[in-house]
Amino acid sequence: MRMGRKSLPILAVILMVLACRERAGGQSTVHPMPWVGTWAASQQIPEPRNALPPDDLRDATVRQIVHVSVGGTTLRVHLSNAFGTEPLRFTSVHIARPLSAAAAAIDPASDKALTFAGHGDVIVPAGAEFISDPIDYSVAPLSNLAVTFHLETPPEGETSHPGSRSTTYYVHGDLVSAADLPDAKKVEHWYQLSGIDVAAPPNAAAVVVLGDSITDGHAATTNGNDRWPDVLAQHLQASPGTRAIGVLNHGIGGNHLLIDGLGPNALARFDRDVLAQAGVRYLIVLEGVNDLGGLTRTGEVPPAEHTKFVDRLLSAYQQIIMRAHTHGIEVIGGTITPYTGSDFYHPGPANEADRQAINQWIRTPGHFDAVIDFDSAIRDPHQPDRMLPVYDSGDHLHPSPAGYHAMGEAVPLSLFAH
Repeated sequence: MRMGRKSLPILAVILMVLACRERAGGQSTVHPMPWVGTWAASQQIPEPRNALPPDDLRDATVRQIVHVSVGGTTLRVHLSNAFGTEPLRFTSVHIARPLSAAAAAIDPASDKALTFAGHGDVIVPAGAEFISDPIDYSVAPLSNLAVTFHLETPPEGETSHPGSRSTTYYVHGDLVSAADLPDAKKVEHWYQLSGIDVAAPPNAAAVVVLGDSITDGHAATTNGNDRWPDVLAQHLQASPGTRAIGVLNHGIGGNHLLIDGLGPNALARFDRDVLAQAGVRYLIVLEGVNDLGGLTRTGEVPPAEHTKFVDRLLSAYQQIIMRAHTHGIEVIGGTITPYTGSDFYHPGPANEADRQAINQWIRTPGHFDAVIDFDSAIRDPHQPDRMLPVYDSGDHLHPSPAGYHAMGEAVPLSLFAH
């Protein structure tokens, strides 16, 4: 049959729709609703003390518990081989509801296998990430999920998030569906797992928090989910106008704006940790204390070096703002919290002056789209260069759980209610 020119566009549309509706392993490859991130973790190369011996990941099952922010009825999981030097094969990946945030046991009835282009296994190229097929799976807001995968061979170059503040369980053999892993070894790090998205209403969005160990939750309660972004997620869920806002914690311990620390610097990881996140509409930036403290950690420098260094930090903030705005993302600046008394950085008056100069710039209208004054939320009003003792974890650098609670409460929900 001969078709006229007008028929060709119609046929093309029909073929495109049919292609989009192909099913992979009984699961649709598309979903009519937008995706939004509900949980995420920044990836890095684990330092030797946080890496697992390769033999521990040979013929190994790894079960990891994560705490989501926004809920949904369909989800997909991100696996990462971002720092691997060879392709990595996951022989099977499952999702389930854990019985506790602090145990390996799951509800067997909730255990479901994930697929990747319809297959139960997936080979993730070196330096890449793979997202699972969507699966119908109800996820309650602020609930826990267990992601379990099996590896036949260990990765050539581990990809990890060392600051999990959550227990990971690993054992030899393919036990992805096991109701419990009583013989598993335990470690407080995440491996090869970078995110979970849910299909959400059209008004859904994600807020990415780009930060260092204060955002990552150093001194937070292990398996307690009481980092300040967790507190923010709780507050968002408590308000009807913000329940569709997911919170993605992209803090890395020791992170810097200008140099690599224990992970890539904030500018280097910006595309992966901010722009690539599903549904991101807001960005909170709480970075800079490690740069400021590191300037004089081994000795004081001349005043001119302080001035140049502050200028470089401000330029880095401007780069982040510019890049985010290019993609329609609102950027919220967080003031740097006090750290006088830190035995790690030994800050002096010049360091405090630098912090005050940075915070004054952050607070000044015309730079960030909005400001969260974390500094004023947890500082001691009688000694404003120090944290209030009740908010201090004891190292005078990282807040305590009470301090993180105060930080989370300092975030105005009006920033996201539009």
